[in-house]
Amino acid sequence: MKRISDSTIRRLSKYYRSLESLIERGVETVSSDKLAYMDGITSAQVRKDLSFFGSFGKRGLGYSTKQLKKSISEILGLNREWRVAIVGAGNVGRALADYREFKKQGFKISLILDNDPRKIGTKIHGIEVKSIKSADELIAKEKIDIAIIAVPVSSAQRVADLIVELGVKAILNFAPVSLKVPENVQVKNENMAIEIESLSYYLKRK
Repeated sequence: MKRISDSTIRRLSKYYRSLESLIERGVETVSSDKLAYMDGITSAQVRKDLSFFGSFGKRGLGYSTKQLKKSISEILGLNREWRVAIVGAGNVGRALADYREFKKQGFKISLILDNDPRKIGTKIHGIEVKSIKSADELIAKEKIDIAIIAVPVSSAQRVADLIVELGVKAILNFAPVSLKVPENVQVKNENMAIEIESLSYYLKRK
């Protein structure tokens, strides 16, 4: 199977949201030019990205917004439910548990873990915070597919090691550190400090 780049997958997510917006406005068809304009790229890039996964739309008629959204949903795995564990019940963990887009797209927060006795036993949006010491039992019981790491830097690698050992193959990391994991484990990093530093760089250049 041909390896698809991360940038292509990210653009598919953008197309998905643009199509969602068009459907909400009652738009039934869309051209590659229009989709490209909405996402700030070229129409050639839109067509190239979609061509990796098959043939969509008709020349001169464009794409059916509903059909293309459905197809991209299947490509991105949004047509099924994924069970998610959040490790870290601090401010970031709580904000993520409150993020409604997760549930909307089929990502179900099934487990929240922490090591702070003051947080264990409390509830976040109806989910009881459990002890990380019981992770081996709970991750298996809840059939966790994806783990979100929202812990301090000092604990992030240790948590990642534990998560990987328990069989989780996908990690979304909010700790500002690069995690070392086996090749068969996918890690995506969301480092807000790096992102805002890049903004300061561009501001300084202006």
